[in-house]
Amino acid sequence: MVMVRGTLDFVLPEALEAREPPEARGLARDQVRLLVSYRENDGVVHARFDELPRFLRAGDLLVVNVSATLPAALTATRSDGSEIALHLSTQLDGPTWVVEARKTRVNERERVALPGDGKVTFIRPYRGSWRLWLARLELPEPSLAYLHRWGKPIAYPYVRQEWPLEAYQMVYASRPGSAEMPSAGRAFSAAVMNGLRLKGVGIAEIVLHTGVSSLEKDEPPYEEWYEVSQETVDAVLATKAAGGRVIAVGTTVVRALESSVGESGELIASSGWTELLITPERGVRFVDGLLTGFHEPRASHLAMLEAIARRDHLRRTYGAALEAGYLWHEFGDLHLIL
Repeated sequence: MVMVRGTLDFVLPEALEAREPPEARGLARDQVRLLVSYRENDGVVHARFDELPRFLRAGDLLVVNVSATLPAALTATRSDGSEIALHLSTQLDGPTWVVEARKTRVNERERVALPGDGKVTFIRPYRGSWRLWLARLELPEPSLAYLHRWGKPIAYPYVRQEWPLEAYQMVYASRPGSAEMPSAGRAFSAAVMNGLRLKGVGIAEIVLHTGVSSLEKDEPPYEEWYEVSQETVDAVLATKAAGGRVIAVGTTVVRALESSVGESGELIASSGWTELLITPERGVRFVDGLLTGFHEPRASHLAMLEAIARRDHLRRTYGAALEAGYLWHEFGDLHLIL
């Protein structure tokens, strides 16, 4: 494994790409593998996710993202009758969305048909992106109902068959709005949540609606809607005052908390659009640990991980994960950084 462009670069063997949910591999969702790493001594423990409570302490706080995944993939038909895959990313206001036409070029003012008499008009490229567009949707019913009628979960080529929307939801998801699953929380089960509560670990919530990612080109994250409540702020501050650790479940939680900052740098309740890119130079203010999946080589999220853990620590842990055959992607294994 070598380092380039400030992020981890490594070869991910195809055999380590999780191609289906763990349930299809004969496991419960909470039986995926868990690599636990300790920053202060570079220690690594190989475990299973349903053992999570034993690695946390009474007084710790887990912060989870309760955004639920939308069936945001649609099939659109062009004027010449050809079909394109259309991914809805972010609803900006009413009929205006950020969308991605997968692996094809579209033109300004081009209009395509959607199932059930829906229509999409491409307005202009979104913020200079080569793949994202501002578009106007004309739908015969409210967007959430329409997507549940005609849409499917967004999936990438390493997933070899279709899986129902339930396979892309967290047990605690309650606010529909994410184009793609905030997958760090997928392995949680009711049993694990109960075990955490019995251990004395608190659970707080944020909302961050994720947009589409891209495996074809590295791009920094773009604006996403987030909400951090006063209840969550109070829980974070109380945890820190009592000497507990704040553990973010996923990079989306880190982005939301680190975006919710007052003029003096304090954590505040807020909501809005965030464009925050967390780097090692910026660092993090409110997070003491992170539960996350394993990220693609050179992915922008690796910069966020470097803001929480040293680069050499990530080098060691990713090397250990590759050597031990951990699985990547949304249906794969998890990494707890403490």
